Amino acid sequence: MNWDDISDAMFGGLPVYGQILALVQNSVWAGAVLGLVGGLIGVFVLQRDMAFAVHGISELSFAGAAAALLIGADVVTGSIVGSMIAAALIGWLGARARDRNSIIGVLMPFGLGLGILFLALYDGRSANRFSLLTGQIVSVQSDQLTWLIVISAVVLVALLMIWRPLRFDSLDPQSAAARGVPTGLISLAFMLLLGLAVAVAVHIIGALLVLALLVTPAAAASRIAHGPVAVPLLAALFGVVSAVGGILLAVAGTLPVSPYITTISFLIYLVCRVVGDRQGRVQRIDAARGTQAAARTRA
Repeated sequence: MNWDDISDAMFGGLPVYGQILALVQNSVWAGAVLGLVGGLIGVFVLQRDMAFAVHGISELSFAGAAAALLIGADVVTGSIVGSMIAAALIGWLGARARDRNSIIGVLMPFGLGLGILFLALYDGRSANRFSLLTGQIVSVQSDQLTWLIVISAVVLVALLMIWRPLRFDSLDPQSAAARGVPTGLISLAFMLLLGLAVAVAVHIIGALLVLALLVTPAAAASRIAHGPVAVPLLAALFGVVSAVGGILLAVAGTLPVSPYITTISFLIYLVCRVVGDRQGRVQRIDAARGTQAAARTRA
């Protein structure tokens, strides 16, 4: 049997390399969009002190995806349903930070336990189970990749639409409420958008490591920038570089995508931390010199 016969049997007559190229292109596009969304939404995750919530939502997203895998339903849909349930519960019941953290602490082990149970009952390919925990976007089907891109785009557009009131509510919720900003509605909307972003991230980087795209890029950007425009732009750039770079390395190698993405994201954070610390020392030295010069002038 020659190569064309193999191509006909596996892909309906389309060249194998064309199928591989299409899959890589879809994966890179999905990773780029998620990196952009993750970087931007991560800025508000840090401002609202909700990094713990990201991990909590990911556990129920994992449970939903595992349940869908068990019953033969669409895994992306199951992941979204799990994320939406978690986001709605956290946004509705966790109005205060203390309540929110306790609710997340209850939901996390429950979601993880359910997910492990569903995976234990699943008797299909072990790679499908493994990918939900560690990510493997190069094995996601083309129609699922399309949905991941569409969902990420919806989150991005919605996030930009509520950007100003969300930023006001994140930095000064008391003043925002006094100015008539519907803080409760804004908080719930943000949680739902975060849930959608987490659902997409689970399929790219896995349920255990979603923080690498939804928190780390924003944390890195905040180390070297402080403006309302500079931080989101840098966070989005770092997210795209981490996601796309990790996917390209995963395609060329044999490991899951998550180690590559998390390593790139972590290295970016380390570099930004070193640069930020150096900038801080320079600023402190300049401030001390300015104080000394002012003191000599007064003398």
